[in-house]
Amino acid sequence: MKAAAFLDRDGVVNVDRGYVFRREDFEFVTGTLDAAHELKSMGLALVVVTNQSGIARGYYGPEQFHALTDWMKETFAAHGAALDGVYFCPHHPTEGEAQYRRACNCRKPAPGLLLDAAHDLDIDLHRSVLFGDKASDLQAALAAGIPHRILLGTDGREEPDHVFPGGLATERFRSLADAVRSDAMRALLARLPHEQAAA
Repeated sequence: MKAAAFLDRDGVVNVDRGYVFRREDFEFVTGTLDAAHELKSMGLALVVVTNQSGIARGYYGPEQFHALTDWMKETFAAHGAALDGVYFCPHHPTEGEAQYRRACNCRKPAPGLLLDAAHDLDIDLHRSVLFGDKASDLQAALAAGIPHRILLGTDGREEPDHVFPGGLATERFRSLADAVRSDAMRALLARLPHEQAAA
């Protein structure tokens, strides 16, 4: 079983402009691709996990999401940071088109996306880390048993000042790049792939 770095998309990987589905609106947060390359070089699997209720709301369709995702994956790969998977939730519990309007186990803060990725990709969640900019990201990680839950500032603009109860965030940084540059965080991330797999 492998260790993984899970990345939220909007606000962590790209600037969150609200329901981004076109390449011309997709702007990588500064330093994200280089940081992803570093994570990959440490031996971590890279997995994006993202709520995409814009599909439920009818703002864009699955085909448009997948087209953007294919381009995003190609861009990661071109920077030496090939993604091992991209998992998304198209649902919303109360809004949108009937086929997508339902409570589900995949919309964060539920852990379904993380559990599915762990099953499909042979990931040890107990040796993994999640980077997110919202409480729902960290809540999903906690529910999935991920011990390292890193709160980032949305769009890498500034260090987050949110205080979540119960130790929800184990570390806080302005951006993914800042997290990976931190000496203590680098040491932790480099250690995860070599720890003994959880029983």
